[in-house]
Amino acid sequence: MVNYIVCDDNALIRKKVEEIITTYMMKNKLRYKTYMFSDYNKKFLEMINKKMGFKIYILDIETPSLSGIDIARQIRKFDIQSVIIFLTGHEELGSIVLKNELLFLSFINKFDDCENRLISSIKLALQCANEKRILRFEEGGILYTISADDIMYITRDSIERKSIIKTDYSEFKSYKPLNTLIELLDERFIKTHRACFVNKNRVVAINKQKGEITFDNGEVIDLLSKRYKKELI
Repeated sequence: MVNYIVCDDNALIRKKVEEIITTYMMKNKLRYKTYMFSDYNKKFLEMINKKMGFKIYILDIETPSLSGIDIARQIRKFDIQSVIIFLTGHEELGSIVLKNELLFLSFINKFDDCENRLISSIKLALQCANEKRILRFEEGGILYTISADDIMYITRDSIERKSIIKTDYSEFKSYKPLNTLIELLDERFIKTHRACFVNKNRVVAINKQKGEITFDNGEVIDLLSKRYKKELI
Protein backbone atom coordinates (compact mmCIF):
# COMPACT_ATOMS: atom_id res chain seq x y z
CA MET A 1 0.00 0.00 0.00
CA VAL A 2 1.34 3.43 -1.00
CA ASN A 3 0.19 6.27 1.28
CA TYR A 4 0.27 9.85 0.04
CA ILE A 5 0.27 12.33 2.93
CA VAL A 6 -0.28 15.84 1.58
CA CYS A 7 -0.34 19.12 3.47
CA ASP A 8 -0.96 22.53 1.89
CA ASP A 9 -2.93 25.49 3.23
CA ASN A 10 -4.18 26.38 -0.26
CA ALA A 11 -7.37 24.46 -1.12
CA LEU A 12 -6.81 24.83 -4.87
CA ILE A 13 -3.29 23.43 -4.61
CA ARG A 14 -4.53 20.50 -2.50
CA LYS A 15 -7.20 19.71 -5.06
CA LYS A 16 -4.69 19.88 -7.92
CA VAL A 17 -2.21 17.62 -6.11
CA GLU A 18 -4.94 15.09 -5.37
CA GLU A 19 -6.00 15.09 -9.03
CA ILE A 20 -2.40 14.54 -10.15
CA ILE A 21 -1.98 11.61 -7.74
CA THR A 22 -5.29 10.04 -8.79
CA THR A 23 -4.58 10.43 -12.53
CA TYR A 24 -1.09 8.96 -12.20
CA MET A 25 -2.06 6.08 -9.93
CA MET A 26 -4.98 5.07 -12.17
CA LYS A 27 -2.35 4.03 -14.70
CA ASN A 28 -0.86 1.63 -12.16
CA LYS A 29 -2.25 -1.42 -10.38
CA LEU A 30 -0.76 -0.32 -7.08
CA ARG A 31 -3.10 0.09 -4.12
CA TYR A 32 -2.87 3.56 -2.64
CA LYS A 33 -4.58 5.98 -0.30
CA THR A 34 -4.39 9.76 -0.09
CA TYR A 35 -4.56 11.79 3.12
CA MET A 36 -5.13 15.52 2.66
CA PHE A 37 -4.40 18.20 5.29
CA SER A 38 -4.67 21.99 5.28
CA ASP A 39 -2.31 22.38 8.25
CA TYR A 40 0.15 20.42 10.35
CA ASN A 41 -2.45 19.62 12.97
CA LYS A 42 -2.67 16.84 15.56
CA LYS A 43 -4.04 14.32 13.04
CA PHE A 44 -1.20 15.03 10.64
CA LEU A 45 1.41 14.62 13.38
CA GLU A 46 -0.11 11.27 14.32
CA MET A 47 0.57 10.05 10.78
CA ILE A 48 4.33 10.42 11.33
CA ASN A 49 4.50 7.63 13.91
CA LYS A 50 1.73 5.51 12.42
CA LYS A 51 2.84 2.27 10.79
CA MET A 52 0.95 2.08 7.52
CA GLY A 53 3.19 0.95 4.71
CA PHE A 54 5.20 3.06 2.27
CA LYS A 55 4.65 6.81 2.72
CA ILE A 56 5.12 9.67 0.29
CA TYR A 57 4.91 13.06 2.00
CA ILE A 58 4.11 16.13 -0.10
CA LEU A 59 4.75 19.07 2.21
CA ASP A 60 4.03 22.79 1.99
CA ILE A 61 6.92 24.67 3.58
CA GLU A 62 4.78 27.45 5.08
CA THR A 63 1.43 26.87 6.81
CA PRO A 64 -0.37 28.87 9.54
CA SER A 65 1.00 26.77 12.42
CA LEU A 66 4.26 25.05 11.48
CA SER A 67 6.99 24.94 8.88
CA GLY A 68 7.26 21.98 6.53
CA ILE A 69 10.99 22.01 7.26
CA ASP A 70 10.31 21.42 10.97
CA ILE A 71 7.86 18.66 10.05
CA ALA A 72 10.44 16.99 7.81
CA ARG A 73 12.88 17.08 10.75
CA GLN A 74 10.31 15.28 12.91
CA ILE A 75 9.72 12.69 10.19
CA ARG A 76 13.42 11.96 9.86
CA LYS A 77 13.82 11.41 13.60
CA PHE A 78 11.76 8.23 13.31
CA ASP A 79 11.66 7.44 9.62
CA ILE A 80 14.39 7.57 6.99
CA GLN A 81 12.59 5.40 4.43
CA SER A 82 9.56 7.52 3.53
CA VAL A 83 9.84 9.91 0.61
CA ILE A 84 9.57 13.67 1.22
CA ILE A 85 8.63 16.09 -1.56
CA PHE A 86 8.53 19.82 -0.80
CA LEU A 87 5.94 21.92 -2.61
CA THR A 88 6.24 25.67 -2.09
CA GLY A 89 5.76 29.13 -3.53
CA HIS A 90 8.97 30.31 -1.85
CA GLU A 91 11.84 29.11 -4.00
CA GLU A 92 14.27 31.20 -1.94
CA LEU A 93 13.85 28.67 0.88
CA GLY A 94 15.59 25.98 -1.15
CA SER A 95 19.01 26.75 0.36
CA ILE A 96 17.58 26.41 3.89
CA VAL A 97 16.09 23.03 3.04
CA LEU A 98 19.46 21.85 1.66
CA LYS A 99 21.31 22.95 4.80
CA ASN A 100 19.01 20.86 6.98
CA GLU A 101 20.01 17.59 5.27
CA LEU A 102 16.47 16.23 5.33
CA LEU A 103 16.97 13.52 2.68
CA PHE A 104 14.18 14.90 0.53
CA LEU A 105 13.42 13.76 -3.00
CA SER A 106 12.53 17.06 -4.65
CA PHE A 107 11.85 20.76 -4.06
CA ILE A 108 9.06 21.97 -6.36
CA ASN A 109 7.95 25.53 -7.02
CA LYS A 110 4.13 25.65 -7.17
CA PHE A 111 4.30 28.24 -9.95
CA ASP A 112 7.00 26.74 -12.17
CA ASP A 113 5.90 23.68 -14.19
CA CYS A 114 4.52 22.21 -10.98
CA GLU A 115 2.35 19.48 -12.50
CA ASN A 116 5.05 17.89 -14.66
CA ARG A 117 7.66 18.11 -11.92
CA LEU A 118 5.30 16.55 -9.38
CA ILE A 119 4.47 13.68 -11.75
CA SER A 120 8.19 13.04 -12.29
CA SER A 121 8.75 13.08 -8.52
CA ILE A 122 5.91 10.63 -7.88
CA LYS A 123 7.31 8.31 -10.54
CA LEU A 124 10.73 8.45 -8.91
CA ALA A 125 9.21 7.95 -5.44
CA LEU A 126 7.51 4.75 -6.59
CA GLN A 127 10.81 3.54 -8.02
CA CYS A 128 12.32 4.11 -4.57
CA ALA A 129 9.55 1.96 -3.10
CA ASN A 130 10.34 -0.84 -5.53
CA GLU A 131 14.03 -0.76 -4.63
CA LYS A 132 13.34 -1.35 -0.95
CA ARG A 133 12.93 -4.86 0.39
CA ILE A 134 9.29 -5.52 -0.33
CA LEU A 135 6.75 -8.24 -0.90
CA ARG A 136 5.12 -7.54 -4.24
CA PHE A 137 2.37 -9.74 -5.67
CA GLU A 138 -0.81 -9.50 -7.73
CA GLU A 139 -4.16 -10.72 -6.46
CA GLY A 140 -7.53 -10.19 -8.14
CA GLY A 141 -6.13 -7.63 -10.56
CA ILE A 142 -4.60 -5.56 -7.74
CA LEU A 143 -0.84 -5.21 -7.29
CA TYR A 144 0.15 -5.29 -3.62
CA THR A 145 3.41 -3.75 -2.41
CA ILE A 146 4.20 -4.40 1.26
CA SER A 147 7.41 -3.43 3.04
CA ALA A 148 9.13 -6.53 4.43
CA ASP A 149 9.93 -4.56 7.59
CA ASP A 150 6.18 -4.20 8.25
CA ILE A 151 5.44 -7.93 8.00
CA MET A 152 5.36 -9.84 11.30
CA TYR A 153 4.42 -13.23 9.93
CA ILE A 154 2.77 -15.08 7.06
CA THR A 155 0.50 -18.01 7.82
CA ARG A 156 -2.07 -20.21 6.11
CA ASP A 157 -5.83 -20.27 6.69
CA SER A 158 -6.86 -23.88 6.10
CA ILE A 159 -10.57 -22.99 5.94
CA GLU A 160 -10.36 -20.20 3.34
CA ARG A 161 -7.29 -21.83 1.79
CA LYS A 162 -5.52 -18.51 1.63
CA SER A 163 -2.17 -17.22 2.82
CA ILE A 164 -2.45 -14.43 5.39
CA ILE A 165 0.19 -11.68 5.50
CA LYS A 166 0.03 -9.93 8.88
CA THR A 167 1.41 -6.41 9.33
CA ASP A 168 1.03 -3.80 12.06
CA TYR A 169 -1.61 -1.94 10.13
CA SER A 170 -3.50 -4.54 8.12
CA GLU A 171 -4.03 -8.16 7.13
CA PHE A 172 -3.64 -9.16 3.50
CA LYS A 173 -4.94 -12.40 1.98
CA SER A 174 -3.73 -14.24 -1.09
CA TYR A 175 -4.46 -17.52 -2.85
CA LYS A 176 -0.72 -17.89 -3.45
CA PRO A 177 0.89 -20.72 -1.43
CA LEU A 178 3.11 -19.85 1.52
CA ASN A 179 6.25 -21.09 -0.19
CA THR A 180 5.57 -18.92 -3.24
CA LEU A 181 5.33 -15.80 -1.09
CA ILE A 182 8.38 -16.68 1.00
CA GLU A 183 10.49 -17.03 -2.14
CA LEU A 184 9.83 -13.32 -2.73
CA LEU A 185 11.30 -12.39 0.67
CA ASP A 186 14.74 -12.56 2.28
CA GLU A 187 16.46 -14.62 4.97
CA ARG A 188 14.71 -12.78 7.83
CA PHE A 189 11.66 -14.97 7.30
CA ILE A 190 12.04 -18.39 8.89
CA LYS A 191 9.66 -21.29 9.32
CA THR A 192 8.26 -21.79 12.83
CA HIS A 193 5.36 -24.07 11.99
CA ARG A 194 4.22 -26.08 8.98
CA ALA A 195 1.81 -23.22 8.24
CA CYS A 196 3.79 -20.17 9.39
CA PHE A 197 6.87 -18.09 8.60
CA VAL A 198 7.88 -15.22 10.91
CA ASN A 199 10.05 -12.14 10.50
CA LYS A 200 12.72 -12.96 13.09
CA ASN A 201 13.67 -9.27 13.33
CA ARG A 202 10.21 -8.53 14.75
CA VAL A 203 10.35 -11.25 17.45
CA VAL A 204 11.02 -10.08 21.02
CA ALA A 205 10.14 -13.17 23.09
CA ILE A 206 9.71 -16.92 22.72
CA ASN A 207 7.82 -19.17 25.09
CA LYS A 208 9.11 -22.67 24.36
CA GLN A 209 6.72 -24.38 26.74
CA LYS A 210 3.59 -22.79 25.28
CA GLY A 211 4.91 -22.61 21.73
CA GLU A 212 4.22 -18.85 21.62
CA ILE A 213 5.98 -16.05 19.77
CA THR A 214 5.69 -12.40 20.88
CA PHE A 215 6.33 -9.60 18.39
CA ASP A 216 7.60 -6.08 18.99
CA ASN A 217 4.09 -4.62 18.83
CA GLY A 218 2.83 -6.94 21.57
CA GLU A 219 0.99 -9.43 19.37
CA VAL A 220 1.32 -13.08 20.37
CA ILE A 221 0.81 -16.17 18.21
CA ASP A 222 0.99 -19.86 19.15
CA LEU A 223 2.63 -21.06 15.94
CA LEU A 224 5.95 -22.33 17.22
CA SER A 225 6.25 -26.10 16.81
CA LYS A 226 8.92 -28.33 18.37
CA ARG A 227 10.22 -29.22 14.94
CA TYR A 228 11.13 -25.63 14.02
CA LYS A 229 11.75 -23.82 17.33
CA LYS A 230 15.49 -24.56 17.36
CA GLU A 231 16.06 -22.47 14.23
CA LEU A 232 14.17 -19.48 15.64
CA ILE A 233 15.90 -19.65 19.02
